[in-house]
Amino acid sequence: MKTALDLSRKPDLPAARRPLAGLSMSALQAEMVGLGVDPKKAPMRARQLRRWLHHFGTRDFAGMTDIGKALRTQLAETYHLDRPDITEHKVSADGTQKWLIRFQPGVEGESVFIPAVSKTGALCVSSQVGCTLNCTFCHTGTQKLVRNLTAQEIVSQILIARDGLSEWPATTEDRSLSNIVFMGMGEPLYNLDNVAEAIDTLSDGEGISISRRRITVSTAGVAPKIPELGARTGAMLAISLHAVRDDLRSEIVPINRKYDLQTLFEAIRAYPDLSNARRVTFEYVMLKGVNDSLAEARDLVRLLRGVPAKINLIPFNPWPGSPYACSDWETIEAFAEVVKRAGYASPIRTPRGRDIFAACGQLRSESIRTSAADRRRASQTA
Repeated sequence: MKTALDLSRKPDLPAARRPLAGLSMSALQAEMVGLGVDPKKAPMRARQLRRWLHHFGTRDFAGMTDIGKALRTQLAETYHLDRPDITEHKVSADGTQKWLIRFQPGVEGESVFIPAVSKTGALCVSSQVGCTLNCTFCHTGTQKLVRNLTAQEIVSQILIARDGLSEWPATTEDRSLSNIVFMGMGEPLYNLDNVAEAIDTLSDGEGISISRRRITVSTAGVAPKIPELGARTGAMLAISLHAVRDDLRSEIVPINRKYDLQTLFEAIRAYPDLSNARRVTFEYVMLKGVNDSLAEARDLVRLLRGVPAKINLIPFNPWPGSPYACSDWETIEAFAEVVKRAGYASPIRTPRGRDIFAACGQLRSESIRTSAADRRRASQTA
């Protein structure tokens, strides 16, 4: 008697464990309900998890001592607490640190910790892998958009930095990482839903506990989304400006062709709760012979009239193949003096992390966008 094997049926494989750290409170609560926790008890369990994950940085369910053993076992079988893989970690001579993070195979983004900013340190996070805006001075703009990062992936960048800085439990005193700036890879306002959810998680006082006033979101000028950003997040606003005339700005910041300076400044003035205590930061990269004349400094002052503002003057950070050179230091100082005399703070940002390509405008990964068919083929041959 012959026995035929039925090869058409695939064996039932255990479901892959999912990451839990980095989720918002509402997402944690939904996960608890999905796990079978009584809906009335799910908010309490979510609060317990939030504290272990985002206040203590716990990496092992067994250490969550106020959660029953049976639920801890169930959590460990369903989820994992691993961080995304760190492909590369570099430390600059000036103490700046850069992490290249693999969120999934073929999808890598960068985040940068800059020490001693505003007395403590700032983490520059990415909201996308790649970018669609093609700003000509920015290295990230040479990388096509791969995809938006999820809120959980955005938050994971902060968790990784806190691991590296040994800053668990999260505290508001004597910490190195106190500020978050969305100035890494991508345009945050083209991923606003995930950015807003991430900010809710980052500012949660019982978790990561970073004040919304210490979270800054920078946009190249997605004007219709600017008031919405303020209403949804309460974060500080930064504008990647770089030119004071529409013709020049349309050349170096192409989104200006869609939303010109008048449209942009109407949106800025509609940002909620602007005041001298909540000023808009304008970023202005200094490009030699392009945007650095004293006439342009005076035009900048006129453009900003009526807007509570400070201006960060950024010496251009070169990258391979870049078409620009940095303005001479004397030119930058003269430009700053014009702005200061008009009553605006205009600090000249000291370049940080240039030696590891972690400075402003230098971030870029080698990730490329692949189609769903390509991903299926790759998984079948793996």
